[in-house]
Amino acid sequence: MTSTASRAGSVSGSSKTESTNFTFIDLFAGIGGMRLGFEAAGLKCVYSVEIDKYACQTYRENFPDDLHDPQRDITVTHVDEIPEHDVLVAGFPCQPFSLAGVSKHNSLGTNHGFEHETQGTLFFDIERIIKAKKPAAFLLENVKNLKSHDEGNTFTVILRKLHDLGYDVFNKVIDARYVVPQHRERTYIVGFLKSITPKKYPEFKFPEFSESDSRKTIDEILEKTPDPKYTLSEHLWRYLQDYAMKHRAKGNGFGFGLIDRSDPSMITRTLSARYHKDGSEILLDDGGDRPRRLTPTECMRLMGFPEDRFRITDFKVKVSDTQLYRQFGNSVVVPVIERIANKMTDHLRKM
Repeated sequence: MTSTASRAGSVSGSSKTESTNFTFIDLFAGIGGMRLGFEAAGLKCVYSVEIDKYACQTYRENFPDDLHDPQRDITVTHVDEIPEHDVLVAGFPCQPFSLAGVSKHNSLGTNHGFEHETQGTLFFDIERIIKAKKPAAFLLENVKNLKSHDEGNTFTVILRKLHDLGYDVFNKVIDARYVVPQHRERTYIVGFLKSITPKKYPEFKFPEFSESDSRKTIDEILEKTPDPKYTLSEHLWRYLQDYAMKHRAKGNGFGFGLIDRSDPSMITRTLSARYHKDGSEILLDDGGDRPRRLTPTECMRLMGFPEDRFRITDFKVKVSDTQLYRQFGNSVVVPVIERIANKMTDHLRKM
């Protein structure tokens, strides 16, 4: 396949060669989890977009050589500003579609999904950019609940829109538990431009994950001497215990997630963007009277971020623990993205 970027003159390379240098753009970039996965697969990032100023601080510190600044609003970004690229990558905001987000909006009497006035419509900005730039492929990521939101209607609309743009579209829910010690199910949508796909070309296959995959244990991701400030206060620990007891009495499933570091098969609950509030979904028993929450560094490891290529300390402008917890809770598991990116690259090279 001759890359779309090659056709636009931004990447050299000939058709069907192993040396083709594919390029990608990173939309809703967060702190760069998707980017790390695609760069590990050998692709080059040529453009990124992220609106959150704190996420942009972390992004800039880790990708200082970018010629463009990531902080911008995708809803007012003109397609002419976006360079040609082979792959579009986007982990668009999940709150309007997540179970927690839907429950919150229902309790407040506000809209969710596509009816959410801001976040819910951001998929259509992805559609707008794909329609204008026609990348050879794309990868979209969202919560598992995207497939069942509004009785499946939301997902049906998304797939139909992508098909109508001229793409063969594939999707799968993947649990990251096979590559990191965390239960984290996400919906992945991959598409390839039909007009450059040879007839009778094999369908794209997502990578397979299984118990035989290598992953670190909980104990291996923990810091040796964590700061005592991460231990829960007596008040918060008592509150969480009382809250869990009330919910159990009502037959509800709420409870804090206390993990055993000595169990090599232990899998944590899903790290969320609200982890900074009380840390209840993942608490560690360190042998004291009260458990502690994970440190930001441990959250980084739990998400599979490579420590040789990513840092969260020694910034020019310090990013708070609160923001780091949000950033990792909103991010992706890098090894999952890398394996999908490798599969996509193999598929593109054979086209």
